[in-house]
This record gives sequence, structure tokens and C-alpha cells, in this order.
Amino acid sequence: MLSLDTIRHDRAAVEHAIKVKNVDLDLDALLALDGEAKALKTEIDGLRAERNAISAGFKSAAPEEKAELGRRAKEAGAQASALEEQLGAKQSALGALMLRLPGLPFPGAPVGPDESFNTVVRREGRVPEFGFEPLDHVALIEKNGWGDLSRIVQVAGSRTYCLKGRLALLEGVLMNWALSQIAEAGFTPITVPAIAREQAFLNQGQFPGHVEETYALPNDDAYLAGTAEVALTSLHSGEIIPHDQLPVLYAGYSPCFRREAGSAGRDVRGLLRVHQFLKVEQYVICEADEAQSADWHARLLGLAEQLLTGLEIPYQVIETSTGDMGLGKYRMNDIESWVPSLGKYRETHSCSTLHDWQARRANLRYRGADGKVRFAHTLNNTALASPRILVPLLENHQTEDGRVRLPAALRPLMGGGEWL
Repeated sequence: MLSLDTIRHDRAAVEHAIKVKNVDLDLDALLALDGEAKALKTEIDGLRAERNAISAGFKSAAPEEKAELGRRAKEAGAQASALEEQLGAKQSALGALMLRLPGLPFPGAPVGPDESFNTVVRREGRVPEFGFEPLDHVALIEKNGWGDLSRIVQVAGSRTYCLKGRLALLEGVLMNWALSQIAEAGFTPITVPAIAREQAFLNQGQFPGHVEETYALPNDDAYLAGTAEVALTSLHSGEIIPHDQLPVLYAGYSPCFRREAGSAGRDVRGLLRVHQFLKVEQYVICEADEAQSADWHARLLGLAEQLLTGLEIPYQVIETSTGDMGLGKYRMNDIESWVPSLGKYRETHSCSTLHDWQARRANLRYRGADGKVRFAHTLNNTALASPRILVPLLENHQTEDGRVRLPAALRPLMGGGEWL
């Protein structure tokens, strides 16, 4: 969410954001609603003042005047009540439009309507050159008895998975390893529920635009979140965080759920795109300072790269385009890992800066060193998500006989052996 002051004083930048982020929003209609709401509020305040003045003079009024004063006070009250209903409707409509306002994008973001305009920043790691035809991750799982991807579909439908044996152990090891690495960097591990109320999704920014992608629990007035970011954004909602407690650094660990409603026909086979998964999400609340935000963005991105380097997975860093980054993002860098069976890189991580767009929605504030209260800046980053990370991990480390060599960093955590 943007402030109305930003809209009025930097309208050109807001109109640019609306255009390059493909948002269907009439800024004139929004400002007109704001003007109408203000006019109604002024009129209501005038009527209340009139009623209060009449009431104040009622006791000292002459008996013959009291009937007329009573009538005028009642009339002013009735008019104010009628206008309050109109004001409520205007404010509700204005609030709905405000939720659709995009955050102003990073000047260096590629301008374009979709992911085809994303650009590669750099590539790291060596893409393996196999002297044999590599298997995809599904074939590797089936060959080694590490899961039952066909039977589980009969139980839970498409885009579900079932891991067994050493691979099931590895998934747990990966999550704990990622949490440990991030904790060493100063982040507090925190577990949060996947269940959240509608307001938490509005605060985070997923609602109202992506309701159809979210599993609903109508009997409980709740939804299932696709990221710990939903809960972490609202954890301090309404609070004023003291300056000496900033930055707030969380490593949120949670089960995640996504309907993948907009992904029909894509990645149906295997582990790349599933309905339920595990994720470690980094979340930062810092001062409303662009330099601090930029520094934390670089740190978050660096931590994700550190994990991929530890897993010995080749990857590339992407500068995400304005049309692909999402409504509230200021800047977004994806990391794509090399998938041999596809012969290309696929997204496994995403690092985002939102400035105060998210904090305004969540009423997330802090008291600065100067004593002033401001909306905070927020950032988030996918540290590790499973089972998606298993796809490049299995495929990049396979051998001709179908075995998978463990990265050196994971061997002590998997019994000390070289092989999965």
C-alpha cells in the first residue's frame, strides 16, 4: 500500500508503477473518492459541531425556544447519521482501491509485462557434463525406491508427493541444515502455522489479488498459507517496535500450501510444482532507510547463494522484470538452479524488497532514534524449499549407475557416507 501523500506528490511515479506492473487501476477515480470522503467528513463534522452547540445552549434557552432547538439538534443528528453511512461506503471503496496500488519498482528492474523480460545477472557453479544420458529426478526416485509418486496420486490427487527411506531423511536434514546456516548469520529460527486469517493475507499482500491460488477453510474463517511470510508479516502488526530491537531477523519454518490454480498443465510430473511443501523463509524488518534495505537485500541474496554453493548446485541470479515481480515488490531477484533433465535453469529461490508497502498494510511501525514513529521496511527471501530443491540436487549429483552422491556439506548429517 502507498500513502495518499505519495500519490498526490509523486503521481508520475505512481502512474509509472501502475503501467509497468500491469495493474488495472484508475488513479483519478481513487483520488476522486478520497476527495468525496473528505468532503463528507467535513460536512459531518460541521453537523456534529452544530448539534453540540445547540445542546450546549439548550439549558439556558428560553422555554419558547427549546422546541425549535430540539428540532434543529435532532435534524442535525439525523443528517450526520445519513452522511456517515455514505462516508462508510466511500471509505470502503477507497480502501479496496488502495489495496490494489502497486509499490514503486526499483529503477534498475527490467521493464516488461512478464518473465520473458527478466535478465540474467550472473551464473555460478559448473554445469555438469555427463558422459551418459542423465535420468530425471522421478526416474532416480523410482530406481532407488526413494518415494512412491504414483500411489500417492490415488490418495491425494495430482501435484502431491511421497518420499521414503534415505530421501525422506534427506528432506528433514536439508531443512535443519538451512535453519542452522541462517541462525549462524544472526536470524532467529521460528515456526509458524500454515493457517492464517484473511487479514494476515491482506497484510502480506497476497489478497485480494490471489485468493484463487489459496486453499480456503470456510468453516474456520481461515486459509492455508503458501509461505511463512504471511504469518511473519502480521506477527508484529499494530506494534511500534523500539529502535534498539531493529532489525528483526526471522528464519520462518513452516509447511506451505498452494493451489497452483494458474499453473494448469505445467510441471504436473514430479516435484517441481506441488500443492504442499516445506520452506524456510527469511524475513527482515528494518528501518525505513533505502541504504539499509539495499544492504539487507544483498545479504539475503548472498545467504541463499551460500546454501546453493554448499549443495554444489549450479545456479544463476535473475533480475526480475516489473511485470513479473508482483504488486508490492520494490526489487526482486530470483535464483534459478540448473536442472540437467530439462537442460535449463529453474527457479528455486526468490529474494524481495518491499520498502514500506507491506508495513503500511500491516500497520507495522517502529520508533526511530529521533523518537519519530515510521512505517518499517520489510524484505523476504526463500532460504530453501523442499521438495523443489531435491530436483536439482538429485539430478546434478547422479552417476551413471543411478546412484546420487551427497554434497560434502551434508555427509556428516546423513551418517558420514558419500552416497544417498
